[in-house]
Amino acid sequence: MTYALLPPAIPSLPIVGSDQRFAIRRVFCIGRNYAEHAREMGATVDRSAPMFFCKPADAVVGDGAEVPYPSATHDLHHEVEMVVALGGGGRDIVPEQALSLAWGYGVGLDLTRRDLQAQAKAKGHPWDVAKAFDHSAPVSALLPAQVAVPGADTVLQLHVNGGLRQQTTLGQMVHDVPHIIAALSGLFELKAGDLIFTGTPAGVAALERGDRFLAELVGMARLEGRIV
Repeated sequence: MTYALLPPAIPSLPIVGSDQRFAIRRVFCIGRNYAEHAREMGATVDRSAPMFFCKPADAVVGDGAEVPYPSATHDLHHEVEMVVALGGGGRDIVPEQALSLAWGYGVGLDLTRRDLQAQAKAKGHPWDVAKAFDHSAPVSALLPAQVAVPGADTVLQLHVNGGLRQQTTLGQMVHDVPHIIAALSGLFELKAGDLIFTGTPAGVAALERGDRFLAELVGMARLEGRIV
């Protein structure tokens, strides 16, 4: 097969302890998955209906990257999240089988143009321009699930310029990983290479040019970078 234009490069992430890379297919995100964050945003959590959105795979940037401050915003916010990488997929997966699809784990930032999100909310418009922009998904190297699996007491945290901004344990998630995967599989056919951002705790705030961030899934994954 020949193409009129060269196919784009496949987005990928490094794997801890390996020279291989994890090829990324799609990026899914869940909103309002920590009750305290929902409250700080003036929202409520509907436990019966998880809220999902997507980012493009080429929005992913790796550890140590310089992340450009995006255009068309004056209010760029950080949202630290555990990231789950899938090694398999399917449709209508039951929670009891869902965790077996998790290939590995990392930590990421769901960067958000908060002012554009607020404008979209006020008009009842989609959030795409607030969430799915270039470089909006920094993600760490992935730790294979065969090495370690996070538990309810695993700490998720973010430091900016050395100061603690966000911190929680994974047990505070409204929807846990098996139920997130199961719910997503009722809306999309999941496949190997999919990434899932699993929600952010309270403490989201603005990032400025020159800020340095350190996100951690403590004991498992670490992501550093700078806003430029």
